[in-house]
Amino acid sequence: MRGFKTRPRTQNVPSADLAVRIRLGVVALLQFIMAVELALLLYDQRWVTAFLVLAIMLVSLLPYALSRHFRVHVPAEFQVLTVIFVFATLFLGEIRSYYERIWWWDMALHASSGLLLAIAGFLLVYVLNGNARVDLHLRPRFVALFAFLFAVTVGVLWEIFEFAMDQLFGTQMQKPMLGDPSGLTDTMWDLIVDALGALAISVFGWWYMKRGQRSFIEAWIRTFIERNPRLFHSRTRPE
Repeated sequence: MRGFKTRPRTQNVPSADLAVRIRLGVVALLQFIMAVELALLLYDQRWVTAFLVLAIMLVSLLPYALSRHFRVHVPAEFQVLTVIFVFATLFLGEIRSYYERIWWWDMALHASSGLLLAIAGFLLVYVLNGNARVDLHLRPRFVALFAFLFAVTVGVLWEIFEFAMDQLFGTQMQKPMLGDPSGLTDTMWDLIVDALGALAISVFGWWYMKRGQRSFIEAWIRTFIERNPRLFHSRTRPE
């Protein structure tokens, strides 16, 4: 990837419309599930938990709201995965206590976050590469390295946030494990699976870029570029 050049618009409109319909259907289904839970909590007068469920419902709408507010069109597939991740993390994990009921739930979600953040890292590189104010001409291995480091860094910042919340407000975001009530083991496993998830996507993206083949990551990136032409500028440079 010596430089960046936008390609002619070749988006499959019916396919894009189907992805949008799927996104809306998934969001509506998850909102309905949480709305039923909210109604039951209000009936039982569990006000604090009801407030948390309402907050989660609003958070799950953030990807769509932010994309509309900032006029940035994020691929519908990525939005669906993000909403499902928020639902699984906050609603199933915290409200329905899946973290305690299923021992591998926390690790699975941290691995998923590594995957999603690495994909976000790839998208970020393409945005910077298409911005005339930033001069980036990166080879595939450096794009993959940036995506990996971006995902791991966000994972580390999240663990710092969990530690700060536990220390300042007495929460238990760092889940105590058998033989380690401090939560250190939980933090280390979270970071390990974050890194493994990020590594998997980064290697996958590097392999396809190196071979010049089209992966689902490139398809999402191409959709992102075609839907956000204002973020990208064709640049002519002497070779």
